[in-house]
Amino acid sequence: MTLWRLEWLRLLRTRRWIALAGVFVFFGFIGPATVRYAQQIFESLGSSDEVSVMFPDPIPADGVASYVANAMQVGLVVLAVVAAGALCFDGDAAYSVFFRTRVSSLSRLVVARFGVSAIAGVLAFAAGSMAAWYESAVLLGSVPAREMLLGTFLCSLYLVFAVAVVAFASSIVRSKLNTVMLSLAIVILMPILGLIGRLAQWLPSRLVSAPEMLLSGEAVGDYLRPAAVTVVFSAMLVRLAIAMSSRREI
Repeated sequence: MTLWRLEWLRLLRTRRWIALAGVFVFFGFIGPATVRYAQQIFESLGSSDEVSVMFPDPIPADGVASYVANAMQVGLVVLAVVAAGALCFDGDAAYSVFFRTRVSSLSRLVVARFGVSAIAGVLAFAAGSMAAWYESAVLLGSVPAREMLLGTFLCSLYLVFAVAVVAFASSIVRSKLNTVMLSLAIVILMPILGLIGRLAQWLPSRLVSAPEMLLSGEAVGDYLRPAAVTVVFSAMLVRLAIAMSSRREI
């Protein structure tokens, strides 16, 4: 049995894929509906007669943006937990010895666990995107297919980068909790770097806004630079994770 097949079976049999796919698909359906009925939801909560709040008429991009905003918050946390569960094989000494002595190269183990986690995250996000696409088209109006697919692809690159960050963090700390916390800290703090000049145009975090902005008319060329940086950084982080894990004492 190959390491890749073993990782897929572990993901399926532990039912972690249900939590991962469930959260993305849930927000895929809820996001556009929340935007469409925001006015009614606000009024049902009870509003003062002296204060009147009117929400602007939503457009399809708003529904997709609502999905992405939730997916990149709650969904990203779930993905980090699932990836940490796979990549923190050094968290327990006996567990670490078991795997390290049964692979010809540690890089094969890291790459397989990184790859399966990243693919699972991308598939879950894509499923949620399809749900958001359908809901937005039904409730808010037509959604251009080309822009929607490109936006989903660019956001998927960011999720792959997030899993690469988890792999890197797992080579620094051992426990799953510390790995998740360190990974999320890196991902959350990254947009702060965007406040420095034009650096935001190059950061992987810029890809998060791609679905909404492409549907709003922004050119896809504006995302080529952050996409290239994301691919390069992801590869570098995985290489660093392999190198640091190989030198780690059990």
